[in-house]
Amino acid sequence: MEASLFTKIVNGEIPAYKVAEDDRYLAFLDVFPTAKGHTLVIPKQQIDYIFDLDDELYLGLMAFAKKVAAAVEKVVPCERIGVAVVGLEVPHAHVHLIPLNSMQDMNFANKKQFSKEEFEETAQKIKQAYDAL
Repeated sequence: MEASLFTKIVNGEIPAYKVAEDDRYLAFLDVFPTAKGHTLVIPKQQIDYIFDLDDELYLGLMAFAKKVAAAVEKVVPCERIGVAVVGLEVPHAHVHLIPLNSMQDMNFANKKQFSKEEFEETAQKIKQAYDAL
């Protein structure tokens, strides 16, 4: 199996704006976000379809995502954090955590653009909030 884009991020072959990491999971900002703070949460193990994860990995992913969502919510003003699993863009299971103020924030056709500095600042703030939890 060819390494996915996300596996290349896990392996350090491609840079990412990382916000949280442990031995099994990684969270980083989506570089094509629908909202500021849009974060992707992945298992480090490359498995294409989220429902092919074994129960332990799946439940761990969701618990990790819950903590990351709490950190994002502390940093990005929003009504709540939306969760989406689409799974068609990259052949590596991933969860989208999207700060929501309206339903339009979940529209994947509405991409926002941020500077490298804005991504770096947002990632650093979320990482600090995550580490403080």
